[in-house]
Amino acid sequence: MSALQRAEWQLAELELLTSMFPRHDELQIPDQLALAELRAYVEGSASADSPPPPPTSTPDFLIKLKLDSAAMDRMDVVLSCAFPSQYPSVLPEITVRCAGLSRAQQTQIRTELNAYLMENCQGEVCVLSAVDWLKDNLQLFINNSLSAAPAPKKESSSPRPQEVFSRLWIYSHHIYNKTKRKNILEWSKELGLSGFSMPGKPGIVCVEGPHSACEEFWSRVKVLTWKKILIRHREDIPLDRQVKDSVDSLRKFTGFEEATFDPHGNRGNHMDLGQLYQFLNEKGCCDVFQMYFGIKGR
Repeated sequence: MSALQRAEWQLAELELLTSMFPRHDELQIPDQLALAELRAYVEGSASADSPPPPPTSTPDFLIKLKLDSAAMDRMDVVLSCAFPSQYPSVLPEITVRCAGLSRAQQTQIRTELNAYLMENCQGEVCVLSAVDWLKDNLQLFINNSLSAAPAPKKESSSPRPQEVFSRLWIYSHHIYNKTKRKNILEWSKELGLSGFSMPGKPGIVCVEGPHSACEEFWSRVKVLTWKKILIRHREDIPLDRQVKDSVDSLRKFTGFEEATFDPHGNRGNHMDLGQLYQFLNEKGCCDVFQMYFGIKGR
């Protein structure tokens, strides 16, 4: 499938979704410029002798559903979707949020939904299929949430497992997509993690905080669509009894931020690695530079 054919399919699906969810509170496309670029590319390629270049980004959007639920009168569900440039040759990046479900259940829904789309919709537009799947299956997750009663705690003389502070250094081939960048910022804040993310090529993410929160962050990030992503290095430090004080004293970063370092290149996707090294050096993390890039920074 050519780039023009993929763009035509993307635009056709977005126009269909707009007609099916006409109200602003049902369908939101934050980046209208990306949508305009997509439309200009499709329409310009059909009418011009020299077609315009493909758009530099693809639209991301939110679909807000109100589903009938036996457990809750009306259940608000938000489907967040981003089209990779190769869509529909590859699956879109879809996440699902629902206040009636735990984070673990939302992760499970995303995993099962992606598996369904992979099996039934590979190579085809599939957002409406995802919406239908949610309507058919979300109630099952609600029922399981309500019926899963916590197991009674047993008295035990064994000591409480020792808490652990973790720091994950994550490497990605690239981080361009606005939805992924937004998710990284929102999830780190939600989980109480500090650190930073550097978009572009390559992409770098560092998160630090309680071990369980770091693992939850990684479980969410790794299931998104990536060309390549891995934990390049990790640090796990046992804590003493004063858990909160210990966590705060071990942090090298204050809060979480997206950090850029003199973006350059044709699309501004490459960062100045010298400035990155200085940033890491100021945080007392300069040794990790060689782990990422195989050379000593300066």
